[in-house]
Amino acid sequence: MSVKVAVLTSGGDAPGMNAAIRAVIRSGLAYDFQMFAIFEGFRGIIENKIVSADRTFVSEIIMRGGTILKTARFPEFYQEETLKKAAENLKFYGITHLIVIGGDGSYRGAYALSKHGIKVIGIPATIDNDVMGTEQTIGFDTALNTITEAVDKLRDTSSSHHRCSIIEVMGNRYGDLALYSGTACGVDLIISPEHRPSEEEIIETLKNINLNRARHALVIVSEKQFEDLNDLKDRIIKETGFDAKIEVLGRLQRGGSPSASDRVLAGRLGVYAVDLIANGIDNVCVGLINGRLRHMPIQATTKSTNPNLEELINVIDKLK
Repeated sequence: MSVKVAVLTSGGDAPGMNAAIRAVIRSGLAYDFQMFAIFEGFRGIIENKIVSADRTFVSEIIMRGGTILKTARFPEFYQEETLKKAAENLKFYGITHLIVIGGDGSYRGAYALSKHGIKVIGIPATIDNDVMGTEQTIGFDTALNTITEAVDKLRDTSSSHHRCSIIEVMGNRYGDLALYSGTACGVDLIISPEHRPSEEEIIETLKNINLNRARHALVIVSEKQFEDLNDLKDRIIKETGFDAKIEVLGRLQRGGSPSASDRVLAGRLGVYAVDLIANGIDNVCVGLINGRLRHMPIQATTKSTNPNLEELINVIDKLK
């Protein structure tokens, strides 16, 4: 029986997704697999947005941000009738394997589909770096570089106004982006789920920075750490001697051409996923552990803290 492999992107977009699509399709063609692309994530399976993909389909996309296949959140996908219809649609095309590029939510969708006879492989792609089974996700490095560049620029205007710049970064429920970017930029305070000073400690630190005649202060905050960040800003203005502004980088962090690191990671993971299919291995997610390509069962999709964070937090504490 011929092997027919489809690929889709799901969840939030991340730089490097296109490089992963390219790696999957071209390496699949090298095995003489018949390759398909699915537009708009899991929704595209239901709506039959499935096309055959050849080598030229992925030409000139390695440097492009976002995803040429587009992506969509589709919570209805977990309904049993929807899953059955999705499996039927894939089988209609003769598709035997589905490669899903996305985060932990995308993995859960893939695992649900695997229970209906579709063999799946998950490739981790999210700027939040919060997927189990890998130390680094596709898109994280590019987002980190984007934040670092933005903070470096904010430093100039912050020092011009004797200001405390409070910079909110993405990360969902995990603080990898905040911790890594804060370390890279040498900021005064990092606030994340894994490194959370109290509000009193934040105010005291900024008071001391001002007393030491610092020209400005930089604070990086991981999203969802405060009900209203304006309350913290008001306290800083009132109690520390600094002016204060909130800078929300938002979805700017998702965009841009992927870094060289993300392009290489996408290529490695994409080819590895197809190699696993060629070797009869399926229903797994792939990742990078200690710099080596590894895979684990797709059902083990709960989020986990990056094992490198404890070491990084120690660095942050020493560099205060």
